[in-house]
Amino acid sequence: MAERPPLAYPAALQALAGCFANVVRLLGQRRLHLPRGRVGMRLRFTDGTSARVYRETVVDRGPTLDPCVLIVEFRLRAVRGRGHAAFRVESMLNTPLFAGFPGFVSKLWLAHDERGRYRGVYEWDGPRRAENYARALWRVLALVSVRGSIHYVVLPGLDRDMLLVRPGTLAGKAEDEAAWWRLAQAA
Repeated sequence: MAERPPLAYPAALQALAGCFANVVRLLGQRRLHLPRGRVGMRLRFTDGTSARVYRETVVDRGPTLDPCVLIVEFRLRAVRGRGHAAFRVESMLNTPLFAGFPGFVSKLWLAHDERGRYRGVYEWDGPRRAENYARALWRVLALVSVRGSIHYVVLPGLDRDMLLVRPGTLAGKAEDEAAWWRLAQAA
């Protein structure tokens, strides 16, 4: 799916408010979890960068009927050195911005790469739902990110575990072989 512009402010705010309410419900039902199994895994991308998984978030839900992977990228404004460690700690507070969106399955939180960019690797149930989330999130990320650094890609028909085990499933056109989102290796 091609990247589309962010949602209009009213639509983004409405989506984020609904998400927050759902997160409160999920927390009350103890359906949000932070498994440690993938923490420390390093993901290498075909653009020559890599990043370490520092957190994973999953929600207990029914089966995923229309799996897709969503990868989001951004670069924080004015965060350098120890600021990255502070952001990783603070980022736990960002959970209400995504985990309650319809179709959310899981997220791998990646630390900054060699170019100072952060990525999130999500599994979603439904490509349109994933795109709606990314377009709403854009409005929040724009408050703290370098202008022009926010990007996302939705990869329909792919679940996150398949991507991690077989990153070659993303084989595509030659002009995007070194794309920021194209996973080369998970170790």
